[in-house]
Amino acid sequence: MYNIITIERQYASGGNEIGKKLAEELGYELYDRNLLSMAAKELKIPSMYIEGLEETHAGGFLFNLSKTPLGGNAGGKDQPVSEKLFQAQKRIIEEAADKGGCVIVGRAAGYILKDRENCLNVFIHCNKQKRVERAIHREGIKEAEAEEALKKNDKRRSGFYNAVTKWEWGHPAFFGLCLDSGALGIDLCVKTLACIAQG
Repeated sequence: MYNIITIERQYASGGNEIGKKLAEELGYELYDRNLLSMAAKELKIPSMYIEGLEETHAGGFLFNLSKTPLGGNAGGKDQPVSEKLFQAQKRIIEEAADKGGCVIVGRAAGYILKDRENCLNVFIHCNKQKRVERAIHREGIKEAEAEEALKKNDKRRSGFYNAVTKWEWGHPAFFGLCLDSGALGIDLCVKTLACIAQG
């Protein structure tokens, strides 16, 4: 039985929706985009200053993270805001895992919790055409911009993940389970994960 599920996902693969539905199905707490606002609140940073910082791989963030082992502390108040936010999110993820009964989407949570036996690390992927359709119809992206949105967001997520973990984003070796949401559909992915979680 797994009482912690972490989900990394390709952009517009339905990973966020799967995480939300799975949390509802299991009665687990959901941590997704709310992690960033929780971290900002903890650090007393107004939300207007944190836009664009989540799962970003901007040069300054990567440079500072590369000098700090994941879980380390690069020096308190001299840390960049992006790194302080990441360290705060990491603390929130670890506290959520201590309580159990949670689904955590993104934020390299699977790596952060890699030593926990009751944690299932999942990667959600999907073929490009279905992701383009989802980006247009579910994410509100213009048709002409959909493919570029896929590339841009996947690059941002993979850059963040690879930088903070030194693992390869989406590589099956680093995930307990990889699911094709295009082939299986959102609901079957949720059902499969719920069955695994409940043993």
